[in-house]
Amino acid sequence: MNKNIVRLIMALPAIPMVLTTINFVINPSKAAEALGMELLTGIGLSTQLGDFGAFFAVAAFLIGAGSLFMKSEYFKIAALLFGSAALFRTIAWALNGADFATSLIISEVVLVVWMLVSAEYIKRVS
Repeated sequence: MNKNIVRLIMALPAIPMVLTTINFVINPSKAAEALGMELLTGIGLSTQLGDFGAFFAVAAFLIGAGSLFMKSEYFKIAALLFGSAALFRTIAWALNGADFATSLIISEVVLVVWMLVSAEYIKRVS
């Protein structure tokens, strides 16, 4: 398969990450709603927008830069980020009474696999 097509496939998850980042800047209520949250107020709003904006911006950067520069380490770090999110969602359910976020956890696990497969591909072609 053409290396550029594979790079594009590896980079695809960055698109919704960039869009979510932009939404946290220009339409935070829509971004929060898409993640099943209400928009907070005061310092909570600052934390919500800052932390989630950073999460999605860094994820998009890691995926994009990993694809562009063919750096498997970037994909491994992104996998760690998504895996940690899934883990902490599960802990929130098990210890703190949160609803079990099945669809979000599945999405994060799929992204972990996507990132690790991308990292392995880079390792094999390098």
